[in-house]
Amino acid sequence: MNFRDLKYLVALAEHRHFGRAAEACFVSQPTLSTQIRKLEEELGVSLFERAPRRVMLTPVGQQIAERARKVIADVQQMGEIARRSRDPEAGTVRLGLFPTLGPYLLPHVVPAIRARFPRLELLLVEEKTDQILTRLREGRLDAAVLALPVHDEQLHVEPLFEEPFILAVPQQHALAGRGALSMSDLDREHLLLLEEGHCLRDQALDVCRLSGADERDGFRATSLETLRQMVAAGVGITLLPMLAVQPPVPNSPGVELVRFADEAPHRQIGMVWRRSSALDGFLRTLAEELRRIPPHLLQPPGAGAPRAAA
Repeated sequence: MNFRDLKYLVALAEHRHFGRAAEACFVSQPTLSTQIRKLEEELGVSLFERAPRRVMLTPVGQQIAERARKVIADVQQMGEIARRSRDPEAGTVRLGLFPTLGPYLLPHVVPAIRARFPRLELLLVEEKTDQILTRLREGRLDAAVLALPVHDEQLHVEPLFEEPFILAVPQQHALAGRGALSMSDLDREHLLLLEEGHCLRDQALDVCRLSGADERDGFRATSLETLRQMVAAGVGITLLPMLAVQPPVPNSPGVELVRFADEAPHRQIGMVWRRSSALDGFLRTLAEELRRIPPHLLQPPGAGAPRAAA
């Protein structure tokens, strides 16, 4: 058993296809197949079930693949420790973000990060929160920017900022034109929400429970942009994160934003990484850069004057 064979094992476990796994490892399919078979013979167990059109991990294969991922991550950490000791602000950092934050946060923070760390290669991965956490625990990501709380004793959590929500309504809606809302104004309203798996859905449901609102039946959006289009079409109302309505996101005709008075509903954004990470010191510095997001971006557009939604 060697490090190369563990990489082949993990690639096949992820791709569930010999051809694609071989391509990911830059070897021929016969080479990868032969090494996987030798590894099974060495261990004395079958790691994969081979069917004509699919490859599945056996139960013991699943356990061994998880161990292999940890071994590979530990070996990579060794190299990272050595490299960071020579140049702490250079190299590659793999950062995970979730879809309702990443596209709206990055334009405001990436230029400053590039200026602060000119030798840094920042690889950005956009996935739903549960998938990001899985990759982070397995060592396939170095850190992630997520909505808090995150409950995992193996992860360090660094709070960054609070992002308020703003209500998006059709221009003909009864709540349009209001200077500001209270939570009680949402009582008995029916909100358009995202599908299962998006953390924004859970956050919006929390607001519904506090305000007396509920979810509109028969519709669940796959993205924030779909929600906007449904509001513009007069289908209903929804909550949008504040960063998602700030420039450079363009206006959307037919939609009006209405802010909340006093304590607006919000979500807490934080950066998380493994406590055992060799990048701990650098990631704290990176988190400080992310924390410096301009404060006006977390305020309603136009300093409280409703604006057409993005």
